[in-house]
Amino acid sequence: MFQKVLIANRGEIAIRVARTLKEMGIVSVAVYSEIDRDAPHVREADEAFLIGPAVPSESYLNIPKIIETAKEAGAEGIHPGYGFLAENADMARACDEAGITWIGPPPEAIEAMGSKTRAREIMEKAGVPIVPGSTEVAKDVDDARRQADEAGYPVACKAAGGGGGKGFRVAMTPDDLQEAYEGSSREGEKFFSDPRVYVERYLEDPRHVEVQVLADSHGNVIHLGERDCSLQRRHQKVVEEAPGPHVDEEMRERIGKIATDAAAAVGYRGAGTIEGMQVGDEYFFLEMNTRVQVEHCVTEMVTGIDIVREQIHIAAGEPLSIAQEDVELNGWSIECRINAEAAHKNFAPAPGPIGDSYREPSGPGVRVDSGVEGGSEVTPMYDPMVAKLIVWDVDREKATRRMLRALSEYDSGGLTTLIPFHEAILATEQWARGETCRDLMEDKEWLKTTAPADAAPPQPSEDGGEMLTRDYKVEVGGKLFDVKVIGEAPAGGVAVPAAGGGKKPPKRERKGGAGPSASSDALPSPLQGTILKVAVEQGAEVSEGDLICVIEAMKMENEITAHRSGKVEELPISEGAAVGSGDTLVVIK
Repeated sequence: MFQKVLIANRGEIAIRVARTLKEMGIVSVAVYSEIDRDAPHVREADEAFLIGPAVPSESYLNIPKIIETAKEAGAEGIHPGYGFLAENADMARACDEAGITWIGPPPEAIEAMGSKTRAREIMEKAGVPIVPGSTEVAKDVDDARRQADEAGYPVACKAAGGGGGKGFRVAMTPDDLQEAYEGSSREGEKFFSDPRVYVERYLEDPRHVEVQVLADSHGNVIHLGERDCSLQRRHQKVVEEAPGPHVDEEMRERIGKIATDAAAAVGYRGAGTIEGMQVGDEYFFLEMNTRVQVEHCVTEMVTGIDIVREQIHIAAGEPLSIAQEDVELNGWSIECRINAEAAHKNFAPAPGPIGDSYREPSGPGVRVDSGVEGGSEVTPMYDPMVAKLIVWDVDREKATRRMLRALSEYDSGGLTTLIPFHEAILATEQWARGETCRDLMEDKEWLKTTAPADAAPPQPSEDGGEMLTRDYKVEVGGKLFDVKVIGEAPAGGVAVPAAGGGKKPPKRERKGGAGPSASSDALPSPLQGTILKVAVEQGAEVSEGDLICVIEAMKMENEITAHRSGKVEELPISEGAAVGSGDTLVVIK
């Protein structure tokens, strides 16, 4: 067994791995960028090393620097977590060349399953059902049109090296294909250094069901049941659960065999996930993630198996500690991703500082995997996930109630997060019936109803002064009441103390700025990021809803549309330029 392991990641997954290493008596080594010096994952580890600037390519994606650091630290193994280098075959090979154990699958398996077209081809030959479409990349947009015609519209243009919702664009009709193809290629180049695209049938409302597999170097391949990850925004997951609400024992056995056959077909070793689409009783292979998944926690909660511990044992050459007949699913688990995003603004990224009031829920059946604390800051440099809130109970209904209780306890320290969205979606009849909730996820008007209670902009008083909302605790007859008072802001901005001299209770969600209105000429940026694309020119006539620009922030592309119809009078933005929240993007008169 290893004596020391370096964790080539940051945030909650770095802490998650460090905790298991500590339980196993293995020394953990953290790495951090300059901006992460004071991050919780640095303190959680036994040792920590600086590896470069905040830019991921110069730190968390810097293979030579990470290998050099592992050697300096005397680490015998490297655990990549998920994201960054977790599915990078070059990293796996670099470890082998340096005499360091890669706690992950062989590079050949990463390459085979990392290329989505090659993976589809391998699965098809292995008899695994795949979504109708091409097993080859399109040479150009004309070739993509041919693939689309063969698959049948609507189609999905997908980055060959993609995953995690990146490089996934939908074309509902032939008129949409070129834009979808180009967007997919652009994201593939940016996130995976691979601009190649292939086309497959787009299944409009399938369930996203995946199977967790474990495989050792002794020929043992097992599965740990399924997870349902159907609640997604922009093809990225926001809520996951185990088991699947529409998977019975017969289907579980069938898709479990599909998953283990798929892993065996590529000589897999380690923890991995076979992702698939469930349409009624049918199940199609989608892709394989050759790493531990963000949502592995719900499987751990219903099986009692520490997936990270199994990864480490497998990498050390040991056989699996459990056999397929030992795997039992007990109860129900749900995970909510607590992202720094504003669902009421179409899931716009919302980076920012976290106040000292930050408090995570606890109690029976509640688990929080987080990488932040009061005083931390969520930066635009990395993805928007703050934490994962996981609950367990005996069935789905009780687990839902427990999740709603835990969400109500969560104080995000003033950071805008998905907490109000989660509270809203889990209270719907659609969720109760086990639907995909895709209609709500794509309904911008419904999403606006998930705005935090204190997100409304301040209103002016009759004489033009700013009106503020204050919350107080008032005790009457021995009973405590929450009271909301709306009044004019005090002169000089001095805060008025709560009754009795107590402090004003902290807000769970940061007050959002006023959004653009049709009567306003200027369109402010709803987020901080980089201008990826400018879709209009100065002097052009636009209609409300027309695309103005695309802003990249926190690993996501955000389309910004016109707030009104008119003529573009000012356009103070350019591609590649940085933009701050509130900066003017365009003036339309």
